[in-house]
Amino acid sequence: MKTVADKIRELKEREAQIKAMGGDKAVEKQHKSGKLTARERLDLFFDAGTFRETDIFVKHRCVNFGMEKVEIPADGVITGFGMVNGRPVFAFAQDFTSRAGSLGEMHSKKICKVMDLALKAGVPFVGFNDSGGARIQEGVDSLSAYGQIFYRNAISSGVIPQISAIMGPTAGGAVYSPAMTDFVFMVKNTSYMFITGPDVIKSVTGEEISFEDLGGALAHNMKSGVAHFACESDQDAIEQIKRLLAFLPNNNMEDPPLAPCSDPSSREEPALDAIVPDNPRASYDMHDVIRAIVDDGDFFEPHHLYAQNIITGFARLNGRPVGIIANQPKVLAGCLDVDAADKATRFIRFCDAFNVPLLTIADVPGYLPGSDQEHRGIIRHGAKLLWCYSEATVPKITLITRKDYGGSYLAMCSRDLGADMVLAWPTAEIAVMGAEGAANVIFRRDIQAAEDPEKKRQEIIADYQNLLYNPYIAASRGFVDQVIVPRETRPRLIEALEVMCTKREALPAKKHGNIPV
Repeated sequence: MKTVADKIRELKEREAQIKAMGGDKAVEKQHKSGKLTARERLDLFFDAGTFRETDIFVKHRCVNFGMEKVEIPADGVITGFGMVNGRPVFAFAQDFTSRAGSLGEMHSKKICKVMDLALKAGVPFVGFNDSGGARIQEGVDSLSAYGQIFYRNAISSGVIPQISAIMGPTAGGAVYSPAMTDFVFMVKNTSYMFITGPDVIKSVTGEEISFEDLGGALAHNMKSGVAHFACESDQDAIEQIKRLLAFLPNNNMEDPPLAPCSDPSSREEPALDAIVPDNPRASYDMHDVIRAIVDDGDFFEPHHLYAQNIITGFARLNGRPVGIIANQPKVLAGCLDVDAADKATRFIRFCDAFNVPLLTIADVPGYLPGSDQEHRGIIRHGAKLLWCYSEATVPKITLITRKDYGGSYLAMCSRDLGADMVLAWPTAEIAVMGAEGAANVIFRRDIQAAEDPEKKRQEIIADYQNLLYNPYIAASRGFVDQVIVPRETRPRLIEALEVMCTKREALPAKKHGNIPV
């Protein structure tokens, strides 16, 4: 009969065998490919000594194709919970060293269990994806396994933050769960996402394309917008995930965590007085404006490489997290297009779901013109911005630095779409359209009848600019609350945010709206 000591020794031996994962050779191969193992990722992610593994002894139940003889340590996925910077988080990490981290029935049940626990506890959920895909031997059970995860992604959305780290191959049905989460991190040169791989594409269409060009980190960060961050290594990705979590509440019932702030709330930035060029056609970098006004110049930017004509990201004002949406005059003059609308809409809805106040900085001449944009559905996509700003109930503060024309004026969180406070610099230009376009519409006949049409046209443009290229008409109507000296932007924004931080607003009762996706 076994003694207690024998049983404890057996427990430790069983755990040690499972924690060896796929064995030394498989671990070495993982390292040679530039990747950490699943257990190394979790050890690096969680505060030292806080990770507690769940379901370490779970085994698959497949008996097809000789699988009854196959042992898969922890069934190819490590699940559990711990503390990240002192706050609780649930997570899973797929183990590529164990049968390529393939997903089957029990593998999925482990993930679903910690997803359910994260939702019950109201804490963030993070997945480290590194898998060869569905475990083909399990057939429909593996398909059902994916479906159960997708369902939980949808149910948890807007309740707890969900973050995906792609740290290896992710193909077929496996890509949909990350796409349903709030933020996707990818690692350059080692992570891939695609529905069908290069070999299948070549056999069906004849197109030849590499893994990296088809579904690598840069492809999804620059072209598709599926991923939000392109990281240099597993370690870099983990550090960035931890940085992101620091801006976010545990769940939708909490406010984002305040941080100590040594940057004076009264700090002025004289350089802002001259940042907007006198030439209306000249550009400037909106990042310079953002870094000048936020705490310690610290700005964390998802989708940095995608739709760069608009900027989205997290920062703090006097220690309070805010989500920033800003036009970028350096790219497409800051015009709104299909991709920019999608990028901003998703970010705004995330911030609203998790009680992160919104700061919108507008310098936008309009929607990008052209048949390509019209045929891609700029009307439908542009309507998303109008929708999400109208629907958002968090504090909404808008700053107008220069151009703010036409429908794009409305789309960048105007007073009519629910902005609580609207501030403008003296350089702000709020009008239906640019002066040249307006002159051609309003005074076309006068220009044509003039002795010198071009001279007349320039005179009319100058008159239009003198009359409307300022913030004072909008301020006289109450659409702008304060016209401020640019150097005072930081203290004025902090004052507005502090007074609005207790805002409470409820929408009409309904199941959900029908956003023009």
